[in-house]
Amino acid sequence: MVQKYQSPVRVYKHPFELIMAAYERRFPTCPLIPMFVDSDTVSEFKSEDGAIHVIERRCKLDIDAPRLLKKIAGVDYVYFVQKNSLNSRERTLHIEAHNETFSNRVIIHEHCCYTVHPENEDWTCFEQSASLDIKSFFGFESTVEKIAMKQYTSNIKKGKEIIEYYLRQLEEEGITFVPRWTPPSLQPSSETLSSSKSQATSSAVLVPDAAALKEGLSGEGISSPGPASEPVVGTPDDKLDADYIKRYLGDLTPLQESCLIRLRQWLQETHKGKIPKDEHILRFLRARDFNIDKAREIMCQSLTWRKQHQVDYILDTWTPPQVLQDYYAGGWHHHDKDGRPLYVLRLGQMDTKGLVRALGEEALLRYVLSINEEGLRRCEENTKVFGRPISSWTCLVDLEGLNMRHLWRPGVKALLRIIEVVEANYPETLGRLLILRAPRVFPVLWTLVSPFIDDNTRRKFLIYAGNDYQGPGGLLDYIDKEIIPDFLSGECMCDVPEGGLVPKSLYRTAEELENEDLKLWTETIYQSASVFKGAPHEILIQIVDAASVITWDFDVCKGDIVFNIYHSKRSPQPPKKDALGAHSITSPGGNNVQLIDKVWQLGRDYSTVESPLICKEGESVQGSHVTRWPGFYILQWKFHSMPACSATNLPRVDDVLASLQVSSHKCKVMYYTEVIGSEDFRGSMTSLESSHSGFSQLSAATTSSSQSHSSSMISRWRFC
Repeated sequence: MVQKYQSPVRVYKHPFELIMAAYERRFPTCPLIPMFVDSDTVSEFKSEDGAIHVIERRCKLDIDAPRLLKKIAGVDYVYFVQKNSLNSRERTLHIEAHNETFSNRVIIHEHCCYTVHPENEDWTCFEQSASLDIKSFFGFESTVEKIAMKQYTSNIKKGKEIIEYYLRQLEEEGITFVPRWTPPSLQPSSETLSSSKSQATSSAVLVPDAAALKEGLSGEGISSPGPASEPVVGTPDDKLDADYIKRYLGDLTPLQESCLIRLRQWLQETHKGKIPKDEHILRFLRARDFNIDKAREIMCQSLTWRKQHQVDYILDTWTPPQVLQDYYAGGWHHHDKDGRPLYVLRLGQMDTKGLVRALGEEALLRYVLSINEEGLRRCEENTKVFGRPISSWTCLVDLEGLNMRHLWRPGVKALLRIIEVVEANYPETLGRLLILRAPRVFPVLWTLVSPFIDDNTRRKFLIYAGNDYQGPGGLLDYIDKEIIPDFLSGECMCDVPEGGLVPKSLYRTAEELENEDLKLWTETIYQSASVFKGAPHEILIQIVDAASVITWDFDVCKGDIVFNIYHSKRSPQPPKKDALGAHSITSPGGNNVQLIDKVWQLGRDYSTVESPLICKEGESVQGSHVTRWPGFYILQWKFHSMPACSATNLPRVDDVLASLQVSSHKCKVMYYTEVIGSEDFRGSMTSLESSHSGFSQLSAATTSSSQSHSSSMISRWRFC
């Protein structure tokens, strides 16, 4: 398997030419990299004007590998070929490197690039990417992979240190400024150069003499000096810098940084620039131990779920019923010693049976989702307040009063479903769970619930029986004394409802709850449909006025489909439920409706108005069609048989669909359509709500609406 690495962009607050002068001092050897023994120049080219300088070196490395492995391989040193291409005119340096030793068994490619910062020409950016592909190595493939990645990541950490070391060395020699390259025809006169030197000196920046410049880059022009300070610290809006990751996301290893950046790049490419926030991506990576393929799969499934159920808008559009506000014994309460938001839940005082009987399972689920959304928001706020990354919260659960009535079967069922939904869509958001005053009945509840909790989450549970939480290793280790709730013998009044029994007068009948549950969780503009082999799903739209606009927004949740739009002057017959179910198929996953009669002929009874669009599993498609004629339009989703995928068809970070193989005879789509009348459509698509689809709190950007003409403009991105 090919191992890939992509670094964040490191930013130096130093001009490009000064960074190049520091970089050149790494050769022919670098004492800061003991494994870099020597380097020889293989070839060198300089353009006549001095703007282009290409040099190829053969580098000798002493790899830190077991002696036995070196003996079996028959080598003491490993050789790499490095090609540096400096363009002083464009102020870029591209570095390409590959291994010469064992190139038939191990393939290593590395690309590094120094460029000018896009927002400040006196700053310099550096980034690198690499790939490792081990074909065979005497049966030591796994060992070689670990050694290679260990060596590589250790050198990555050294990169910044080395540049800063040589920058200090240049400064000690009086070199704090290197002039930019200028064409020979624009070389300044001696008087101009002298004047420029005086100006630079008055700004406390020394121009090096000719001898000192030998170690840097040649050039005659003078540029504005840049500030000589530490590399720039990133902000939430400046995601170029590696320091942003450390400041807002936490300490990550180079490989973990690489996973984050690669997954973010994949989302940017497939989601057309509309991606979740880095914190959200990182949670899914951590939940799958930074396995990109697994993290991408569960994250995309979660994003589809959020979109389908409008979870992003739950805090703004949904108000909890009064019963929850009065009897749900939970609420936010300050923060713990690590700065995490603290949620207090008095489960033992809560009438779970009464809440389920009064509200139903779906209302409780929605309330828990709103709590999680509020937790995400509070984490962002605390990150800014405390000046360090806070991506999870602490939950304090008081079980005093827990008894057998809490083990009421429908209540446990509701709890298990809530756990399942939260685990799938809010991974790594629970930093610590403190369970206090656990009674004798607790082991029974724990036995029922624990199998549904992820192992990583379970390790964050701390359980205290009786008053054990008051002793050493108890609550005071995690929460400041000043904010311990009063009902736990603390000094802080906790504004959390006390719970209590829900009056039976508020209970609803089973039929009412069933209808209410259906209403609560199907409040979505999207509909689901199944697409079978030989049985497409079709919907009919009647257009009275020409130049109306048909818009659509659908997700391919399962399988691959072909999307078509047809026009007919006459209406198809309503779907018939014949003995064989040829025209109407129902399934638990959605309905299937066929409208086009088998006796209809394309070109005679109906015509194609859009080119067929092949949509793969996981894609989200938005588009519009400006109608030319009145009549009946049929939107069709049809089963598509995909040939075996070749390697060239896969995305750069392995195709997520490869791990989501589905039934070969069934597909599923989730869709929404809207028709805008010609009187409302004034030649612009920017007002169409259906062209906006997003996760407001998870997205750092919004998707722009598509402009439309007589044929559709389709924007697509993958969600799964």
